[in-house]
Amino acid sequence: MTNSFLLITPETGREVLRSLALPARLDILKLLHEKGAMNVNDIAAELGLPQSSTSTHVAALEAVGLIETESRKARKGSQKICRAVRDEIVLSFGVPKRAENEIEVLMPVGLYSGAEVSAPCGLCADTGIIGYLDSPETFLNPDRMKAGLLWFTRGHVDYQFPNNARIAGRAVTELELSLELSSEVPGTSANWPSDITIEINGTSIGTWTAPGDYGDKRGTFTPSWWKLAGSQYGLLKSFRVTHRGTFLDGEKLSDVTLSDLAIDDHRSIRLRIAVPERAEHPGGINIFGRGFGNHDQDISLILRT
Repeated sequence: MTNSFLLITPETGREVLRSLALPARLDILKLLHEKGAMNVNDIAAELGLPQSSTSTHVAALEAVGLIETESRKARKGSQKICRAVRDEIVLSFGVPKRAENEIEVLMPVGLYSGAEVSAPCGLCADTGIIGYLDSPETFLNPDRMKAGLLWFTRGHVDYQFPNNARIAGRAVTELELSLELSSEVPGTSANWPSDITIEINGTSIGTWTAPGDYGDKRGTFTPSWWKLAGSQYGLLKSFRVTHRGTFLDGEKLSDVTLSDLAIDDHRSIRLRIAVPERAEHPGGINIFGRGFGNHDQDISLILRT
């Protein structure tokens, strides 16, 4: 199971850090991770705390998104059930700089140059659904540029990246594509394989079979309004093309090399992400971008020179 972590910085995480300043609140989080969901009275009894102060601690942790609560009927009135939301809290003091031989372009998932998709399909921004669900025509909506999540059953989306290495007069020795993907099924299913093919400059570099469409828990960055019955997160995949072939997460995927892609000959780099009509496992696709899933990133293309 993929961990749900919260990434904070000194600027964005002050309220979270302040909420954790009291040892009792750390004890509550530790207890919920060890024993699972509990009501406030049981938490108070387990930790030897007054019920009133336990309720205050729970409210503070809920306010910063570290736990979630729900009210359930009890024999007398109702009880508040508490669950831990995050497995890890990561405090980051900055983003590491790219090496001098690396050129990265980040492409929002909605900034595709062309699309041909079949329903079920759709687009979402972090503030709500874009256009109409299950309407391929929605993929023409200008608001698509705001999308942080898109999905379709069969077809493809195309992206066009600037070839900044060619502009800089530097020969490419390695290309790496990184993005978060899953299958797509109405609802979710961890066992729903889908063959996802990646093409660069019109050449297929290989096919990855996504194992499923994940909805066992909310994605780390998926907005709270997006229903839990919908796709929550995917798997971060790295496709790397070198002079020795193409590698997926470090394992050989195909014999396609940089020479086959003729990167240095083109002013742009064309990317196609597809679920082919004749795929053995045509299980659809979700592409997660910034604001959705477990990795708060756009589609990343890195050229190493």
